[in-house]
Amino acid sequence: MLTAFTAGLILITISELGDKTFFIAVLLAMRHPPQLVFLGVATALAAMTGVSVVMGQIVALLPKAVIHYGGIGLFLILGTNLIYTASQMPHNQGEDGMEEAQLTLNTAQRDYQPINPIGIVCTSFLLTFVAEWGDRTQVATITLAAANDRYGVMVGAIIGHIICTLIAILCGRWCANRISEKMIHYIGGGLFWVFAFVAIAEGV
Repeated sequence: MLTAFTAGLILITISELGDKTFFIAVLLAMRHPPQLVFLGVATALAAMTGVSVVMGQIVALLPKAVIHYGGIGLFLILGTNLIYTASQMPHNQGEDGMEEAQLTLNTAQRDYQPINPIGIVCTSFLLTFVAEWGDRTQVATITLAAANDRYGVMVGAIIGHIICTLIAILCGRWCANRISEKMIHYIGGGLFWVFAFVAIAEGV
């Protein structure tokens, strides 16, 4: 369980920094009370983690060899994609994630501006939940939950999401101007490769 917890915590924390949902939290916290944004975003990410773990348990019904080699393949593909994407970014890259989040937020709030606490929490929840669906962190959580202790993965991933959400809300503007999306992609890609090689070394 400790290994699953550590894997979920490290992988999610690194992968989520500089991600679209990270910048959505940054922008929402600049427009609305931070504590309400935190509640909505953190709840959405926790709910998505729960969904991903359940999906991982369904995948776990497959033969162990399929899960093992499929997980290795997914980690290698995700890692390679992140590293390739980073290699194509200019050295001053760092604003695309913020711009994408800004576009998402503007589109969603074009016809609706939350004016009460419940509306702010619900808006934060829905925007984050939808943006996280199909994200690389969801795929990583499903893969980890299929091959490891589900409770360890869930707790580790949720704590990782909470850490990133707190960073986004408490010092988001500072981070947005200084986080190198290129470097985060390299680190995240390398981490996916590490998990793949560890799985190869451990065997089925």
